[in-house]
Amino acid sequence: MPSTRPAPRPHEVPEAATARRRARAGAGLMLALFVLPFAIAGLPQARPAVVVALGLVAGPLGLLLLGELGQERPPTRHSTTRITARTLTGVRSVDLNHLSSVRLLTTFSYGSTYRTLLVRDVHGVRLGVTSAAGRRALRKALARRTDDPTRRRPQVSRAARAYLRADRPGHLALHTTLMFLTQVGAICAYVLAQLEVAGVA
Repeated sequence: MPSTRPAPRPHEVPEAATARRRARAGAGLMLALFVLPFAIAGLPQARPAVVVALGLVAGPLGLLLLGELGQERPPTRHSTTRITARTLTGVRSVDLNHLSSVRLLTTFSYGSTYRTLLVRDVHGVRLGVTSAAGRRALRKALARRTDDPTRRRPQVSRAARAYLRADRPGHLALHTTLMFLTQVGAICAYVLAQLEVAGVA
């Protein structure tokens, strides 16, 4: 059922320092999930089967949080100057007039591909943009930067530019392949490390 909660009001938007602090806390939780099985394996009476089972749960959960922590969730508010949205770590608001970087994160699950534009402003606030309205607002903001030579242009990756230009989907083929291989390789390395520390490998 669609959310009926109102979009964040101006007085609900946290300061940049608050958003950064919450983001660091979320990243710390994600890192703790990855490290937990290794910490358990270091205990004198740790059982290999328990360590492996814990790794098989903590690893996928950590990967899920990687793409979800800073992702925009409804309700959101898009304007010519800001994108404000709730995330798992609280409300975040990125300044579209002062962007510093735009990157594309591609993840995979159950045969589907998910793409998130990782947007960061000069204040250090990050937000994962997934909605069509968010992409439109971001596209317009980048166009304004291009038209105004006095403004410092943000660093926009090639994959992000290709994704924002919906007429060129073929330009994402290399990015998608590399991301898939990277994620599969990371999962395999993590599982092998778990087996090693558990004494199974």
